[in-house]
Amino acid sequence: MMLKGRRIALIEDDEIMGASIEQRLRLEGAEVVWLKLMQRAIGALRTPRAPIDAVICDIRLPDGTGEELFTTLCRTMTPPPFLFITGQGSIDQAVRLLQAGGVDYILKPFDMSGFLERLTHLLRPKTAVSTRPLLGVSPAARRVEELVALAAITCDPVMVRGARGTGKALVARRIHDLSDRCAAPFASVSLARSDNMICDLDCAVRQVGEGTLFVNGLERLTVPGQDWMMSWLDSGPLAQIIAACGNGMAVETAEGRFRADLFSRLDKFDIPIPPLAERPEDAVWLLHHLFAQMNARRNVPLSGISALAEQTVRSHGWPGNGRELRARLVQAMSTAASDMLFPSDLFPERRAAPDEMLPTLSEARDSAERAHILLALERTGGHLGEAARLLKVSRTTLWEKMQKLGL
Repeated sequence: MMLKGRRIALIEDDEIMGASIEQRLRLEGAEVVWLKLMQRAIGALRTPRAPIDAVICDIRLPDGTGEELFTTLCRTMTPPPFLFITGQGSIDQAVRLLQAGGVDYILKPFDMSGFLERLTHLLRPKTAVSTRPLLGVSPAARRVEELVALAAITCDPVMVRGARGTGKALVARRIHDLSDRCAAPFASVSLARSDNMICDLDCAVRQVGEGTLFVNGLERLTVPGQDWMMSWLDSGPLAQIIAACGNGMAVETAEGRFRADLFSRLDKFDIPIPPLAERPEDAVWLLHHLFAQMNARRNVPLSGISALAEQTVRSHGWPGNGRELRARLVQAMSTAASDMLFPSDLFPERRAAPDEMLPTLSEARDSAERAHILLALERTGGHLGEAARLLKVSRTTLWEKMQKLGL
């Protein structure tokens, strides 16, 4: 079975053709997600239950086109490889899509064996990834691990983006460990803790040889440091470079505080890490992972974590991401009043809060709606219509709600 273990999204509204393709894909061992409308496909491909290996997409759909679907996805993510199905009249459109980054197209009617050959050819190779989760168990965390595995086989510079505490250093180390350079040194420079950046970078370069240089906190690199790094890159270094930055580098380069040409050189392979607030299942996973490590070192181990504590961790916003969770857990395990962790152990500030400080139900609802709308707008690049479709409300309703909430 040539597609065993693969997960394929099929975007096709024709019942006969769709059923025929789905049946053959399943016979070849693939798991198939069959979708018949463009709008449903956008949501399913943006936030899949599990990573999608490839998309088979008809160009003509009842509520749009394959081109609209592909370009919409490209605004906020790197989509899986697309194999477009097209009729004779749509060849120009298919060529346009290939130029935009689509992988292949096939004309109707097509021979099934040829179709499968084309599909198999565009699938990215499965790369071995450690069975131990790196950042969590959510689809977003698994996507990061897929990108890590691909980054491990490239010689291009890698850029890891994310807020503080999201695990950028863990990602960099995993890339090195999976690469052919794993036997060579891994040198790390934290620019946030550096008093002499150029000296620290120069020492790391001398140490690393043909290994991996990890530069964390790229946005803090001074202008002389940027010039030094550009000169080093121009010298053709043997080392692989992985840089990590926050989410504000576009502003830094636009306002001239960071060299655009240097950022372009470093940003060849991008790995974005979503914040923990967008991955509540990973917050709970990390809680248990850290708890097991810390509990094993205690003279008298705790018996566990209460379900109420899990629910609180799942719903918390985690502005400090994993660092905040770790800090709260360390405090909770040192001050726990019983052998079971409860919400008040992890969030002692809530225990001391008087009743009058508790938000009203209306205030809590407005706060939750505001955060959810902002998340939808972020995922759609600020596009109001797409955000409304994602939230399953009309554009007018969303606009009125935003006015009410002061957005």
